[in-house]
Amino acid sequence: MRALLIEDDTTLGMAIRDQVAGDGHSVDWVTRLDAAGDALAVAVYDLVLLDLMLPDGRGIAFLKTLRLRGDVTPVIILTALDQVSDRIEGLNAGADDYLVKPFDLSELSARIGSVARRYTGNPNPLISLGDLEIDLAARSITRSGKNVMLTAREWALFEAFLARPGQLLSKAQLEERLYTFDSDVSSNTIEVHVSRLRKKLGHDMIETERGLGYRLGAA
Repeated sequence: MRALLIEDDTTLGMAIRDQVAGDGHSVDWVTRLDAAGDALAVAVYDLVLLDLMLPDGRGIAFLKTLRLRGDVTPVIILTALDQVSDRIEGLNAGADDYLVKPFDLSELSARIGSVARRYTGNPNPLISLGDLEIDLAARSITRSGKNVMLTAREWALFEAFLARPGQLLSKAQLEERLYTFDSDVSSNTIEVHVSRLRKKLGHDMIETERGLGYRLGAA
């Protein structure tokens, strides 16, 4: 998953960025709403983590603008505003979840996973696929009863396939899952990681449509 974090507190922003990246997601972090608008104009995000009080405006107005123009990207509000009226305003503006600061970073990870699963149409974190047993909440995989360890980037790619079973994903779409503003994706990165996933999960787990992309297999 690729997330956009909009948070002006440097210490908290670093902690959130590291937590979300540690969960295997790519994160672009901005500290102003104008920068967030620029980021959304040039990249496709799977999630927005939105503070409500930014140096150049209120996150609520930003969220309302997103929804009015038809943007359905999931949004989790992260804020110190803890009144019931604040929660109602945020949810009514189109937020998918509302988390009050200070919060436990593990809870943030759990809420991100929950929102992501709802948007893929399967709220169940447990998936059986061939000889694989996958727990999305725990970020764990067993293959024929044996644990399989994936790197953060391998997780990011595998989750992209799980979110769109049977659908063809182009190399560019998969690169979006790995790209962040401060890291480059080389020309053969996707091929390398797909090869590693096949070795760990089974050769037939990911199918290749030559010249078009990859899809999750039926194995």
